Amino acid sequence: MVHIVIAPDSFKESMSAFEAATAIQRGFQKADPEATFDVIPMGDGGEGRWKP
Repeated sequence: MVHIVIAPDSFKESMSAFEAATAIQRGFQKADPEATFDVIPMGDGGEGRWKP
């Protein structure tokens, strides 16, 4: 079994870190339905900080 850590920053003016992390997870899940994940949206502290 594969365990994947997904920790992206936001895509400026395109999607939040949470939206990016969710999209990445969906893609990996399709490729390997048995994989497990840690999804950790990140921010570099600059403009556009992630908000839950």
